[in-house]
Amino acid sequence: MTLGFAPSSASSIASPSGSASRLARMLEPAEWAAAGIPLLRSPREVVGGLHARHLPTPATAVVAVLDHEERIAASASFTRRSAPADGWEFRNALLAHLRRVIPHDLRRRTPVRTAVLLYCREGDERWTEEDGAWMWGLRDACTLHGLRCGAYITLTRGGWQVLGEGRGGRQPSFDSPPVPLGEESAYDRLVPRIASGAPEPLRRAAAR
Repeated sequence: MTLGFAPSSASSIASPSGSASRLARMLEPAEWAAAGIPLLRSPREVVGGLHARHLPTPATAVVAVLDHEERIAASASFTRRSAPADGWEFRNALLAHLRRVIPHDLRRRTPVRTAVLLYCREGDERWTEEDGAWMWGLRDACTLHGLRCGAYITLTRGGWQVLGEGRGGRQPSFDSPPVPLGEESAYDRLVPRIASGAPEPLRRAAAR
């Protein structure tokens, strides 16, 4: 699998020490792949369900908790602040929204639920430093909430992709029309594509 790299959409001039700290709080694709992130059995169904619930637009993050059958147990969406990408800030935002929608599992010996993150952004499917910061933040937030760290998915104008796996599709994209809940399987009729690469305000929250 060939992984592409693109400049971060959130890059800005910063002090050398600040930049070094932020760079330490991100994961590159090779590190993410080596972390043993569990594969989604039906990524199109998960992406379709989150898109139908939250209708994300660019700069929107959707964090969801999946049960052992990969059903969406809870989800929340929020917009990120216009600031340099920092895994620590992303971790805090994700953790705050997880705490609002679902109790932690810290008393369990091993996690039974999995958190996944779908981030809607401009650009193409190539990994960016912003993606790396979201990966770092998701992994840390899962540890602090007693969850298994799951997939990181980007949603762009060209479609969606699960970073680090090379799986993706053209629909939904961030400008796709909404599909009513319960009809997410409509996306399954579309031809899939294989990807070439591998305080924020609460917007909407959903649980079932």
